[in-house]
Amino acid sequence: EIRGMLALSNALGAASRRVQPAGVRTMFAATKASSGSMTKVSFGSSIPGYVAGPQGAPAVIVIQEWWGVTDQVAEHAARVASKGFRVLVPDLYKGKVGLDAEEASHMMGNLDFPGAVQEICQGADFLKAEGSPKVGIMGFCMGGALALGGAAASPHIRCVAAFYGCNFDLFKPSDLKEKPVMGHFGAEDVMSGFADAATARKLEAVLKDTGNDKVSVTVHEGVGHAFMNTSPAPFASFEERKEALGFPVYDEVTAEAAWSSTLGFFTRNLIMG
Repeated sequence: EIRGMLALSNALGAASRRVQPAGVRTMFAATKASSGSMTKVSFGSSIPGYVAGPQGAPAVIVIQEWWGVTDQVAEHAARVASKGFRVLVPDLYKGKVGLDAEEASHMMGNLDFPGAVQEICQGADFLKAEGSPKVGIMGFCMGGALALGGAAASPHIRCVAAFYGCNFDLFKPSDLKEKPVMGHFGAEDVMSGFADAATARKLEAVLKDTGNDKVSVTVHEGVGHAFMNTSPAPFASFEERKEALGFPVYDEVTAEAAWSSTLGFFTRNLIMG
């Protein structure tokens, strides 16, 4: 189930080895999300997570990157909640956060991906039970792949926005035939078979081949993996991140355009649709 993740794990693991050994854990330190803007919850089979936004409003599940539920993930969730959505962030690593690339790779490699998809489904059940009339999902990196899997598996998830991550082993295209799908990828992403432009185009093609006319996959020029992250953390600058990982520097115009289209997508499908 993790074949599509190997490009991500290998590339970031190799990047970590290019950093001076004494600084690896510092350079890749990921901070656990502050609960200041979110409230801890337990749902389904005692799955931990965080919620934000008004209970009973149309909801969006936000899925973590491979590091875990970090401040960056919390920032993404807070932005969605600020638009009036109920937001749930399942903690798929159960409180753990990768402190360096090797540890994050280990946690991702040990993650039961089909099991994580089922936990996402339980998250959708939880939101419906809370009173949310409609539920969507979005995810970043590893979370993008899991978001597609969750949307295919859950009858309660109405639409999905996946950012630079796709694992074709986690879903059947036919299971997404009736659901709006949005994808955002970077033209300079080198995660072959997982998040590169060729994978984005394949995702678009296999979904449209089912007859789904509600598919929109964009390959943004000039950006690469993790282009939605507003902070270079754990690096001191985006230039340092680029030197270590090869990711282009943050492009606010592109990121804001992706946010605008994504929030419009959720508004159309969860509030207006």
